Amino acid sequence: MSQEVSKGLAVVQQQIKELDALAKQTREDLNTVAGDERVAKWKARTVTLITEAVGPAEGQKFAAIHPGPSFTNDLVEEFNDTIDGYRTPLATLAKQLAATPRTPPGA
Repeated sequence: MSQEVSKGLAVVQQQIKELDALAKQTREDLNTVAGDERVAKWKARTVTLITEAVGPAEGQKFAAIHPGPSFTNDLVEEFNDTIDGYRTPLATLAKQLAATPRTPPGA
C-alpha cells in the first residue's frame, strides 16, 4: 500500500470516528438541530480532508452527498438516517483504499 493510500485510509477512518462521535452526542442530548449543525461543519471539513488526502474526484463525490428526508416524524431517527447517509460512502471508500494493492518500496 502506498504512503498516499495509507494516509487517505487513515483520514477516512478518522472521519468515520468523528461522525460516530457526533451521532452519539446527538443521541445523548436529543438536540437534532445542533446535531445537524455539527454534521454540516464536519462535512465541510471532511470534504477538504478527503480532497487533500485521497484526491479531488473523491472530495467532489463526497461533497455531492445529500441524504434525503426519511419522513418518520422522529427527529432522532431522521438524524440517524442522515448519519448513515454519510457513514456508508465513507466506509465504502475506506474498503476501496484498503483493497488498493501494495506498492513495493522504491517502485
